Amino acid sequence: MTASIVDAHIHFDLYTEKDRREILESLEANGIASMITVSSHLTSGIKNLTIALDDKRIKPALGYHPEQPLPSKEEIEDITSLARRYSSSISAIGEVGLPYYSRKEDPSIDVEAYVKLLEHFIKLAAELNKPIVLHAIYEDADLVCDLLKKYGVRNAHFHWFKGSATTIQTLMENDYYISVTPDCVYKTKIQKLIEVYPLNRIMVETDGPWPFEGPFKDKMTHPVMMHDSIAKISEIKCLPLQTVYRIIYQNTVRLFHL
Repeated sequence: MTASIVDAHIHFDLYTEKDRREILESLEANGIASMITVSSHLTSGIKNLTIALDDKRIKPALGYHPEQPLPSKEEIEDITSLARRYSSSISAIGEVGLPYYSRKEDPSIDVEAYVKLLEHFIKLAAELNKPIVLHAIYEDADLVCDLLKKYGVRNAHFHWFKGSATTIQTLMENDYYISVTPDCVYKTKIQKLIEVYPLNRIMVETDGPWPFEGPFKDKMTHPVMMHDSIAKISEIKCLPLQTVYRIIYQNTVRLFHL
């Protein structure tokens, strides 16, 4: 495998030790250069930092996933201290964002508290000069764009992005990065996003171990699936496959300073 790709968003700490070992042993043969391993909370971040010590292809990011109850003040402080202490070892601040799906289930959730938490992490990304990995979809992305502008953070990655034409336009105007998962192979909505979004701001990810349907049904989510994503992007963009590999790899290296 000559083409190199980077998994721009994977929850590597959530895999079993056996599955992590299997994935790591197969990366080189499948052209996977590295993985941005995002964290969901403090324990997750510590685990990602620890497993990254054994393999330089694991690029940890630190944050707090918004689709869960708010963290304690102490946990926020500990994540922040960890990010500052290991700034040279982390690839980004993330995964952070707003609780879109949780609010759909429970509209009484205090979104303002999550906005304040996100502001904290955006300021931290600015302080450490790190890109920020965002869970911000549909109308949430508009608010997040305003916050990014407020704090002067330009290196933003909207992972597994979904949104309106207006929001997509806002992201494009600000040169923000998006990434697509293997569901781009079988979901027309994501394929339409790929059609309009500039290739030099698209990356690929798995969001593993999140499972997928279509040709990936009942399979362990593995970074090798990104090859199918890139083939679909090549088809949609009407560009040579190797050109798409090169540009997407360069995009990811550029954003995360790999």
